[in-house]
Amino acid sequence: MLSIIIPTLNEENYLPQLLESIKKQDFNDYEIIIADGGSVDETLNLAKRYACRVAGGGLPAQGRNEGAKIARGELLLFIDADSVLPQKLLSRLIEEFKKRKLDIASFPVYPQGNIIDKFIYTIYNCWANLTQRILPHATQTILVKKEIHQRIGGFNPDVKIGEDHVYARMAAKFGKFGFLNNIPPLFTSARRFESEGRLKTYSIYLLAGLYMSLFGGIKSDIFKYYNPEKRIKKWKNNKPQS
Repeated sequence: MLSIIIPTLNEENYLPQLLESIKKQDFNDYEIIIADGGSVDETLNLAKRYACRVAGGGLPAQGRNEGAKIARGELLLFIDADSVLPQKLLSRLIEEFKKRKLDIASFPVYPQGNIIDKFIYTIYNCWANLTQRILPHATQTILVKKEIHQRIGGFNPDVKIGEDHVYARMAAKFGKFGFLNNIPPLFTSARRFESEGRLKTYSIYLLAGLYMSLFGGIKSDIFKYYNPEKRIKKWKNNKPQS
């Protein structure tokens, strides 16, 4: 069984697209776990409507770890709530994962943004593919054997940005990592670029990537990358008044 683990916090606008895209897959040996960090919108009602299991959450690393604790599958797929799966992705993903005899893998992701975003992500996906044997990169979506996840103790909640890369590099010490470049790419929203600005966001990605390559995970909150309070405040401000 595949356990699909989705960290959430007020994801009523994006989660239905992801859940529908999972529902339409030609692979059905899975469970969906919503690891919620305290949503005050319709996220948990959506989880119930789609028969998802629910775990506690927090920041993404904590949510992924909490979801993994109750997972029944021998394979774990960590995915962000603002993602959309193309048709037949899950079956192709599992097939390629087993064919290459991998223990952990990531694969191409493209934003639903403008041509600049797509161009930059193309460069990133190519880099992740070229460096997979020497410096694993995870593109926010990770497939891993549960035994490997448990062996490394899950995601490090002290890492503030790039915890997926740190996770992939740690897991690669105990199993075989691969970047699956021959499967349909996943699509993710461009919401961070639109809300924070492209120049600022890409600058953070570049600086954080350089730092991690030289020194490892970033444990300070210098970039203020995740801000749960800001997302809740934004939801409250946009909520229709009764």
